[in-house]
Amino acid sequence: MGKNKLAKFANMEEYPHVFQYPFSVLQEKGFDMKGKWNEQFFKNNNPIVLELGCGKGEYTVGLAKLFPDKNFIGVDIKGARMWTGAKKSLEDGMANVAFLRTHIEMITHFFAENEVSEIWITFPDPQMSKVSKRMTSTRFMKLYRQIIKGDGIVHLKTDSNFMFTYTCAMVEENKLPVLFKTDDLYHSGLVDDILKIQTFYEQQWLARGLNIKYIKFECPDRENWVEPDIEIEKDSYRSFGRSNMLNQ
Repeated sequence: MGKNKLAKFANMEEYPHVFQYPFSVLQEKGFDMKGKWNEQFFKNNNPIVLELGCGKGEYTVGLAKLFPDKNFIGVDIKGARMWTGAKKSLEDGMANVAFLRTHIEMITHFFAENEVSEIWITFPDPQMSKVSKRMTSTRFMKLYRQIIKGDGIVHLKTDSNFMFTYTCAMVEENKLPVLFKTDDLYHSGLVDDILKIQTFYEQQWLARGLNIKYIKFECPDRENWVEPDIEIEKDSYRSFGRSNMLNQ
């Protein structure tokens, strides 16, 4: 591990708004703030919004600036990237921002039932060969349902036609209410300050002339979740583009 990464990890150990819980610690002690984020950390009753796979935390910080009456938590396992948003929010004195370093699969260990109001998924790896690893698969939707309110909202923003097509099919198959959907966000006519926030990866995809897709849907409780039976053409550019960008 490079010195730069080690320095970032050392910084975050001292950041009061960054929570890092290795699986071994979680197994032994659990997370004592589960169900108590508002009471013990944010010190208010404002809605909690998660950015899952937050990367550098652009959405976490950007949304928190737009909506001071909401609390935002960026979640990712990549600490070196998360450091950017954690440092920015700390320097700006933002009291409605936190970061949680963990695997998304562990999310129910950190949040209680009905504790989360919204979930943002921004430019996730589409996992074209592994359905169970897609962040909008029914496996993950079941996890989100354990922590999100009954009228909770999920946002997906992606460059991937594969991920967008899959998610739309999953939403349709499970009859989830769609609030907005477009396969070309910046030519959709939608005027919304939220959607103008651009992540590091989004800027790269836009520079390559790729359309940005976006879907916003409700996540009501369901007894059974059904995976869509659909053949989707794979994204042709992913194997080269993403591998290069992930090393930046």
